[in-house]
Amino acid sequence: MQEVHIPLSALTAARRSPTLTSLAGPPLDAFQRPLRDLRISVTDRCNFRCGYCMPKEHFGPGYRFLPHADLLSFEEITRLARVFVGLGVRKLRLTGGEPLLRRDLPKLVAQLAALRTPEGAPLDLTLTTNGSLLAKQAQPLADAGLQRITVSLDALDDAVFRRMNDVDFPVADVLAGIAAAQAAGLGPVKVNMVVQRGVNDHEVEALAAHFRGSGVVLRFIEFMDVGSHNGWKLDHVLPSRELVERIQRRWPLRALEASAPGETAERWAYADGAGELGFISSVSQAFCGTCNRARLSTDGRLYTCLFGHQGLPLREHLRDPANSDSDLAARIGRHWMQRSDRYSVLRLSQTEALPKVEMHFIGG
Repeated sequence: MQEVHIPLSALTAARRSPTLTSLAGPPLDAFQRPLRDLRISVTDRCNFRCGYCMPKEHFGPGYRFLPHADLLSFEEITRLARVFVGLGVRKLRLTGGEPLLRRDLPKLVAQLAALRTPEGAPLDLTLTTNGSLLAKQAQPLADAGLQRITVSLDALDDAVFRRMNDVDFPVADVLAGIAAAQAAGLGPVKVNMVVQRGVNDHEVEALAAHFRGSGVVLRFIEFMDVGSHNGWKLDHVLPSRELVERIQRRWPLRALEASAPGETAERWAYADGAGELGFISSVSQAFCGTCNRARLSTDGRLYTCLFGHQGLPLREHLRDPANSDSDLAARIGRHWMQRSDRYSVLRLSQTEALPKVEMHFIGG
């Protein structure tokens, strides 16, 4: 396999030695990256079996998911989110598995929507879903305080989509969910397409044509080596620059500025004003240098990288009545200050053999 080397000047500066005493202000990691974005997995279960995430051969009928007692309760999630907000987090994203499988999810959304920053501002509260249950849940989620939603959709052709989700789920139901989200005001709705060369890359232009002028922001994600069972090969990656060139040949594009520090997607707009596209290039153009995201797994472990293999356990400390919010903040802050993750920069040369947590366990 060809080795990929992606230079990243932001990570070549001298690393500071973290002070493991009391925190004085929001923590910075070993490369001076702040903590701004927390992704919370509310369930490890999913009703799809997409090959790049939960292939059937590894996640079949006999697979044992977490028992309910091991899941964080809504109150525990909210308490931890409040602690993270005190450490600098300003965006919360609910993920899974498939988060809409978690019973009474709007109750959690309402609890999180009530949180405020130290300055009194509301948080950016979002959710990522496969869209299968969205048509019925979009309005209750919006009523509870959810602001925006992202839907995963890897093909517009029904036969291709059914093959990719591997449970024969129709694409029409996901499209109905997207329409329901728009009607509920969960916008701008974003649609994520994981592009695999030779699998669904022929669907790129069809999806672009479908969502042009709709108000939906379509984003193309390079096929990533998440987890240990998705059969990732570099040959299956279609670099974003090739996708930009392909779309440019049909619809002229113009580059846009990033909307926020640490944003993962490179933003482009149709020159004729028909909307926006995004390109997430974690393989060909690593963005580790500005990564400000942490992930809370379904069982309460803190992961500081999507490709991490060992999370910091928080559930036991959370459930110990002797530990205050300040104790939890100190534990989390010290862990973040030691963070030196840059998996995508080192991809293959130093990280190829490392074990990785499965994506359904910590979200995307």
